[in-house]
Amino acid sequence: MRNVRDDTETRRPTGTRWLGRTLLGALLIALLVVGGTAFRVWDVARGDSARRVDMVLVLGAAQYDGKPSAALRARLDQTLDIHRQGLTKHVVTVGGRKPGDEYTEAQASRKWLISHGVPPERVTNLDVGTDTLGSIRAAAALAHQRGWHTALIVTDPWHSLRTRTMATNNGLETWASPTRSGPMVQTRETQFEQIYRETGALLYYRLTHASARVLGLG
Repeated sequence: MRNVRDDTETRRPTGTRWLGRTLLGALLIALLVVGGTAFRVWDVARGDSARRVDMVLVLGAAQYDGKPSAALRARLDQTLDIHRQGLTKHVVTVGGRKPGDEYTEAQASRKWLISHGVPPERVTNLDVGTDTLGSIRAAAALAHQRGWHTALIVTDPWHSLRTRTMATNNGLETWASPTRSGPMVQTRETQFEQIYRETGALLYYRLTHASARVLGLG
């Protein structure tokens, strides 16, 4: 005759088994969250939601003595095309300066847009923001002051979802019109690196609502 107690103990998972199952479940959930976020970064990057809005917000990138870098030039080309389509009457450029720079990123962007035919009164430069969140908050504050409610963000494709999320959290109805040229879209290696980077930065922001600059992600 089988011992009922022994049979029960045989069927009952040990503490080690429960721990293993818990860790496995946590790992699967983490993989799903990270994988799902990476997919959303990639999916949003592929689209272009250009439409009529109160303002176009151009995220800053490197500039050299007032001349936009290749990455910033791609964003400005995209913005100029949107303006020429008549989708907005207001363009806001953002971005601060590094020590020793004569121009801020926002000033270099405004200068370039005006030199390419955008009326000066239509371009506002916000010379603030050493990271994405700071720039978004400054632009949202300006929009609220002027009674603007909708925005189209122009930045690199992989950056689009995080900036949209931040802008929405700051009270703007927002879409993205990412660049289709420039160094951030030239190679598959760069694209993979940027998706990886933005996935980490977006997850950090969603957890903390703080800038990912502490992680070196901007």
